[in-house]
Amino acid sequence: MINIKIIILILGTLFYINFTACADITRGTETCSPALNHSRIISAGGSVTEILYFLGQENKIIALDVTSNYPNITKKKPSIGYVRGLSAEGILSMNPTLLIGENDMGPISTINQLQEVGLDIRSIPETQNEDGIIEKIYCISEIINKTNIAHDSINKNITPIVKELKEIRKKNKLQPKKIMLILSMQSGSIMVAGNNTSGHSFIQMIGGENIFNDIEGWKNVSTESIIAKNPDYILIPNKDLHKNSKVIQISEDPIFQNTNAGRNNHFIFDDGMAMLGFGPRTIKSALNAAMQINQ
Repeated sequence: MINIKIIILILGTLFYINFTACADITRGTETCSPALNHSRIISAGGSVTEILYFLGQENKIIALDVTSNYPNITKKKPSIGYVRGLSAEGILSMNPTLLIGENDMGPISTINQLQEVGLDIRSIPETQNEDGIIEKIYCISEIINKTNIAHDSINKNITPIVKELKEIRKKNKLQPKKIMLILSMQSGSIMVAGNNTSGHSFIQMIGGENIFNDIEGWKNVSTESIIAKNPDYILIPNKDLHKNSKVIQISEDPIFQNTNAGRNNHFIFDDGMAMLGFGPRTIKSALNAAMQINQ
């Protein structure tokens, strides 16, 4: 005889599993669902701001964070501080209807406070490659109901670059060049991109081999390790982190003269947010770098 209690238990378990799965899917789709009011947007993240400008919606931005430095006209907008050090009071004083941020905006205590008062907050998921950037653009366009603009702009301005990037990357992967990306170099301390960093993702986008993929995160490395790993190319983002030394002087450091990159003057410089921000400009930046190492 079938035990009714067991049947009820099984059905209850299946219902819970299905409900949980549906809830997870709902949470994912809610991120990109249309906002009820997107007339007054605060942007927390350089890539988010770039995308809003890419979509021609900059007139809706009432304030932004300090990493939002492109285009230059963003400097005229009020600042809410650093994307990971947001203040609930500062944000609410701007009377926003919507906060769109990168997936690392915070701290979480501030986000919780803003949610408690009912502010519409969207933390945009990120996959650090060209397809992920396109997904990010579409997500933000859905939030502000501008998917038609996104579709047309992507087809016109991004799709051709992506096609070319993928073709060159495929060639580069056949004989991958050894790449090092330096985030900063001050007082003899050299910080490079290890695994699980935006720098590592950028190197992958161009079809290179990150010589420091055996370390996690952004780490300081020794001169000896650089010489031993012998990079073919060195990528150097122009960032404020280089404010204590001119970026071009880094390439002239004697340390690198003992590497293939130094001997052949294989240094690639580009805007820091263009390289590492994973907004629309990153695809073009990756194409330029991929073409330079394709020699």
